[in-house]
Amino acid sequence: MFPNTINVQENPRLPTISLLPLFLFAIFLIKKRLITSPKPSKSLPPSPLKLPIIGNLHQMGSSPHRNLSSLARKHGPAMLLHLGNVPFLVVSSADAASEVFKTHDQVFSNRPYSSVANGLYDCKDIAFAPYGEYWRQVRGICVNHLLSSRRVQSFRSVREEEVLLMMERIRESSKSVVNLSDAFAAFANDVICRVALGRKFSDGGKFKKVLEELGVLLGSFDVGEFVPWLSWTKYVNGVSGKVREIAKDLDEVLEFVVREHMDERGERVGGEGKKDFVDVLLEVQRNERDGFVLDEISIKALILDMFAAGTDTTSTLLEWTLSELIRHKKIMAELKTELKSIAGCNSTITEADLDKCQYLKAVIKETLRLHPPLPLLVPRESTHDVKLLGYDIAARTRVVINAWAIGRDPLLWQDPEEFLPERFLNSCVDLKGQFQFIPFGAGRRGCPGAAFALGAVELVLANLVLRFEFALPSGERGEDLDMVEGDGLTIHRKFPLCVVPICES
Repeated sequence: MFPNTINVQENPRLPTISLLPLFLFAIFLIKKRLITSPKPSKSLPPSPLKLPIIGNLHQMGSSPHRNLSSLARKHGPAMLLHLGNVPFLVVSSADAASEVFKTHDQVFSNRPYSSVANGLYDCKDIAFAPYGEYWRQVRGICVNHLLSSRRVQSFRSVREEEVLLMMERIRESSKSVVNLSDAFAAFANDVICRVALGRKFSDGGKFKKVLEELGVLLGSFDVGEFVPWLSWTKYVNGVSGKVREIAKDLDEVLEFVVREHMDERGERVGGEGKKDFVDVLLEVQRNERDGFVLDEISIKALILDMFAAGTDTTSTLLEWTLSELIRHKKIMAELKTELKSIAGCNSTITEADLDKCQYLKAVIKETLRLHPPLPLLVPRESTHDVKLLGYDIAARTRVVINAWAIGRDPLLWQDPEEFLPERFLNSCVDLKGQFQFIPFGAGRRGCPGAAFALGAVELVLANLVLRFEFALPSGERGEDLDMVEGDGLTIHRKFPLCVVPICES
């Protein structure tokens, strides 16, 4: 009757075939909607305006910690810059630092690539090694064998002997102009040499000069590192050649040190007390425990770490502390009164006396607040996307903590620009746990050598202030002392601290 009618029962696949175009069209509409619908926007930290190609590199300047602090006052405590095409997060508050060091410490524990550090010993030192098993192993070696509390105490006699030698040299130059910046650097170098190498090592100041040049390079911002297609500029501006020259000079010294210890190995196996830090590294290399291999490059990198960090931190802190004391006569007088009451009839302060020197410790803390040795802590790099203060921070973002800005934050410190050691008396603010005071960093990548440096600094300052008065050359007044900063990763005085020491009668 209906010859053209299709019998559905005879063709059971028909419904599927008929609905297929409709099904495909529905998928097309859904996919199109997913593609064209706006993606949730990310909440990025505020940013200053940037230039094409170089981004915000031009805003770093010769004093990046000061320039970044000024920018942070306009844009906030978590500020996103772009150095070339590299995202660069600047942290300038205690709350933001707490999120980096505590809440998301592991996320921010990596180090970004540094062409200068890589040009020395392939970033195999503690400071610049990528976060991972190698870094954990070498950090453990350094802490256990040189920087632990027990080991720091074991070097007490070395520090006391070197302090007495320095006091004697200054006494012999009494009433003459003395370059204390050089004296502090020599003291720090001699202490590190004795505990790390087993003896003093002198090359006429060449090694010290090379370390200073290295610090300046590490603290600079090389455009070629942030704009890859401009990497050729390092060959034009001399950075590449300078890195090679520094690497060569350093390697000559460190190669000599390692070979000397290997040649004298038989004379140094007579007990733990006779082993210095290089002996320990060579022993680890021979044993290769748990499959961990410490090659010669790593050994040199770790020795360099001890010198670069140990001498710079100590001498810089001594420079700035005595500079502030010279500028503030009342504080100097109060400190001298404390030290005389502790020393009694003795002419020397020993390490056993230091726990009683509470005002001395407050003076040093106040100096660290105003003059942290590394005002911009060594940069970190995020390993994956993370939220910080509610902002979205992408993986591989470089992060720098402005310890200088946090130490001068008026929300945290009363009269932040004033040198007031009293603020640390009867205060719970210390080097650990409070992110408003982080001169040595914090978290996994915090500086492990803080106790080592502070022990030496306290002993030197106590004896200097106890035994000498200090006048400035040419009758200059203390309050007019030049406090201009130099350049580099570690911020020294731009001009040496030269004084006329006068022995106390």
